[in-house]
Amino acid sequence: MNWFSLKDIKESSILVTPNFPSTTTKRFKFTILALAGYVTIAIFLIGLLTILFLAITPLGSALTFLETTEIKQQKKEIQQLEKQVLILSEQVESISSVNKRLKMAMMLAGSDKIDTSSVLYDSLKQFKKPGMKITNNIYSVFIDLLNKFTVNEDSLKILYFLKPINGVVTQKFNPLNNHLGIDYGAKIGTPVYASLSGIVIHSGYSIEYGYSLIIQSGNYLAMYKHCSELIKKEREFVRQGELIALSGNSGSNTSGPHLHFEVWENGKAINPDLLLTK
Repeated sequence: MNWFSLKDIKESSILVTPNFPSTTTKRFKFTILALAGYVTIAIFLIGLLTILFLAITPLGSALTFLETTEIKQQKKEIQQLEKQVLILSEQVESISSVNKRLKMAMMLAGSDKIDTSSVLYDSLKQFKKPGMKITNNIYSVFIDLLNKFTVNEDSLKILYFLKPINGVVTQKFNPLNNHLGIDYGAKIGTPVYASLSGIVIHSGYSIEYGYSLIIQSGNYLAMYKHCSELIKKEREFVRQGELIALSGNSGSNTSGPHLHFEVWENGKAINPDLLLTK
């Protein structure tokens, strides 16, 4: 099989025969190189005319405006994405800080004896000025007055817990099903009270438990999860029966409005029902 050589291509020609009824038939002969040259010139002239047309007529300005508008829109979208990334990074940092505080709280609860001179405990401690505490809970006021005149070293050893919310028990303590507390069914916004006096060592939000509080009372930790609003802040000292939060339905690990209440002693979850006053 013989292939075409470059010489054969140069010598090849194309015949064009127009067939118009009103004119005599005439053939036009073009070499391939000449035809390629004509096509190149035609493309160049069309491109030049297009550029001149866009430069002279308003169509060029319209295309430039559309392009500029699109660039501005893309820039705006990029700025919005940057803001979202910044917000997400702040949220991740906040969640990381919450996790650190939770680990710190578990470290305090996990020790058999609390060293009040340690840096960890001292960072959570807050000194209170003497005086009557302002609260909207009558029982809390009564306890304050009672403690003011009756508290001594022996009475501090007596430990009792109050029911943290006026609600119905929907799920009891069941460690076999990994349910380490008691669920109280209550409508969103129901007052939540401190079951025991102590220091707030965590007051914040986590993805799983939502708005939650942890109160340190000696070797005990009392946890209040899935709240809608937190009233007390970290390092605040709260009295037993004092309003600390409002119940809710926050967090991913919830199936309806309720308060999840846990009690931990020396790093182990215990049944709160055994400690609550009847």
